[in-house]
Amino acid sequence: MASKEQVKRIMLVEDSTLMRTVIKKIVESVDRFKVVAEAPNGKVALDLLNKADPDLIILDLEMPVMNGLDFLRNARLRTRAKVMVLSSVAQAGSGNALEARKLGASAVLGKPSGAVSMDLEQKRGHHVVQIMKSLLRS
Repeated sequence: MASKEQVKRIMLVEDSTLMRTVIKKIVESVDRFKVVAEAPNGKVALDLLNKADPDLIILDLEMPVMNGLDFLRNARLRTRAKVMVLSSVAQAGSGNALEARKLGASAVLGKPSGAVSMDLEQKRGHHVVQIMKSLLRS
């Protein structure tokens, strides 16, 4: 019973401050989900991994310094956190989506309106929450 009530730790890896805000709102709409770290690129995310100790990483693919696929290549050696890719370049069946899955992403979801999808909550918010709940089921 206690494990169901345990707070699940989420890390956001997204270069757009605006999108991090939108995603954080979706994540924290679920009582037991808490954003514990935010990173603007994969390199910063790798640096934060040990301290943040996330249960789930929500990952964009297109970012400066270190993109999401390179982050995945490095992160698998450092964390057991589930990874949900949320990216405009990861539409179902795309090469990026397939590569992300190959590198260990547990779920891949495309943003509905490009890199900065301000309509994410309205168009896919419920779906994002359902995927998070499914991935974090203990």
